[in-house]
Amino acid sequence: MSEAWTGRRRGRGRRKPAPLLAAIDLGTNNCRLLIARSERGALRVVDAFSRIVRLGEGVAQNGLLSDAAIDRTIEALKICSQRIRARNVRRVRAVGTEACRRAANVEALVSRARDEAGIALEVISAAEEARLAALGCAPLIDPDARGGLIFDIGGGSTEIIWMQWREGGAPEVIASTSEPAGVVTLSEQWGGHSLDRSGYSRLREAMIARFAAAKAAMDAIEVFDPATHHLLGTSGTVTTLAGVALGLARYDRGRVDASWHRCGDILAVIDRLVDFDWKGRAAVGCVGPDRADLIVPGCAVFAAIASLWPCARLRVADRGLREGMLRELAMEAGQ
Repeated sequence: MSEAWTGRRRGRGRRKPAPLLAAIDLGTNNCRLLIARSERGALRVVDAFSRIVRLGEGVAQNGLLSDAAIDRTIEALKICSQRIRARNVRRVRAVGTEACRRAANVEALVSRARDEAGIALEVISAAEEARLAALGCAPLIDPDARGGLIFDIGGGSTEIIWMQWREGGAPEVIASTSEPAGVVTLSEQWGGHSLDRSGYSRLREAMIARFAAAKAAMDAIEVFDPATHHLLGTSGTVTTLAGVALGLARYDRGRVDASWHRCGDILAVIDRLVDFDWKGRAAVGCVGPDRADLIVPGCAVFAAIASLWPCARLRVADRGLREGMLRELAMEAGQ
């Protein structure tokens, strides 16, 4: 009798799982969904989806989203919506970034996302994108370092966020910037399919010149010391390079996310990749044909950042904007 009563009491006392949360990051190249719940301050992922949609194709040239790109994106958003409904998720945030910010006809995409996929798409500013990326990546900053330089090489823009540990144990943003230079736009402008070592070198120098103003602005606030900081990279470029550096035949998020690398090792991977032609890059397991025209522009951006902020160590994050949104949704829900 007492055992049965005790069992009922335990059942009543057991805490219900926290409600599921969902975040959609619609970038210039990818549409990504993450569904998770917050447990004791940590995110436990229960579902994820990613599809290359190349929403930003041609936007840098004509300022418009093409009908084909919108169609591809809506199909991906429909899949996201189906997964969200299947999991009975109540709290959702979906954001569009650089391609959406640039496109004069973005409202056509927003309307179709709402009407056809049931997704309320919010076009966010570059500053908001940087803030959310920092929130998502901040847990990976080494607590024994003074801080980290977070960078997100996207399809249409690159965000750079400098964070330092402050009293109380929380990282604080010292400075941040967003440059409208990403792997899709740079590939279109510089010919990603045909970029060779010479083209890579020119693009790298162009990116160093482009980010130099951001470096100077940060140094005006406080001089960045690479000896006491590390780089923290998120995006397809950095995770791909990490996968190649780890010798993975196929990409494995469990091996890549939160992994540590010497920046020199990643630069050595770049040195090998830029000598391949498009077919050679496509044959690299972690690159593949979908990224073969994008990887060299991404390498040039990474090499420029490593030149201007020459830290010895790099931590790689297969997380960022979506995790930032989920953490904020959890805080708003009191989880």
